[in-house]
Amino acid sequence: MNLQFASGGEGPRLLVLLHGLGTNRQVWDAMLACAAARWRGTWMAPDLRGHGQSPRADSYALGLHAADVAETVAGAWSEVVVVGHSMGGVIALALGSGWFGVAPNCVLGLGIKVAWSEEELAQLTRMASAPIRWFDTRQEAIARYLKVSGLAGLVAPDSPAAGTGVTQGENGWRLAADPGAAAIGPPPMRALVAACRAPFRLGRGEQDPLVSQDQLEAFDPKASEFAGLGHNAMVQDPDAIWRWIDEMRS
Repeated sequence: MNLQFASGGEGPRLLVLLHGLGTNRQVWDAMLACAAARWRGTWMAPDLRGHGQSPRADSYALGLHAADVAETVAGAWSEVVVVGHSMGGVIALALGSGWFGVAPNCVLGLGIKVAWSEEELAQLTRMASAPIRWFDTRQEAIARYLKVSGLAGLVAPDSPAAGTGVTQGENGWRLAADPGAAAIGPPPMRALVAACRAPFRLGRGEQDPLVSQDQLEAFDPKASEFAGLGHNAMVQDPDAIWRWIDEMRS
């Protein structure tokens, strides 16, 4: 699948930034505002299938997401660093296996929800089969997007990052992401960790309600915790995530 993506910088080192379920590449805007000073190389931030400006799909299987990203970033890179948030972190771990034609030098997964209750699994199933919800105005749709993505209070409603979360259609305004993308399901963490050949690190904001430190440490005993931050830590404190990348590469 031809993913839409943003890119910048230059050089043989590549940084890949993968967003989470229901959002798009612009959740990395705060970090990318610092990219010229913090990353000596090329960076790419794709919209995953069914998200942002990328096409919808009949399937949102994890392997297909990883194959999409691998195809998008293919090239002769001297170093590849993959950073994924939430669902994007799961895809980053899958890429770390090397099975998809990309061999990352390191992988970082931020805010991955690794433990799921029966009710949470049922809710994910309901999300995947839910009809599109339409809104009369763009402002109403943006308010909904910011709420469900956890970006309310972090991203201004009149910002490009908020605006790209919605789109207009024949029945009004709706969230840009395909509800069916939730069909990816919970991550098979033990299998992903076992298959990942690249050095990896998991991390979470200290106030992230979706995953606890103990849950992450079951898969990465050295999992990082970012004081005072929530699920969207890269939006709240971009510098903390840049430092995390630097530490992982050192």
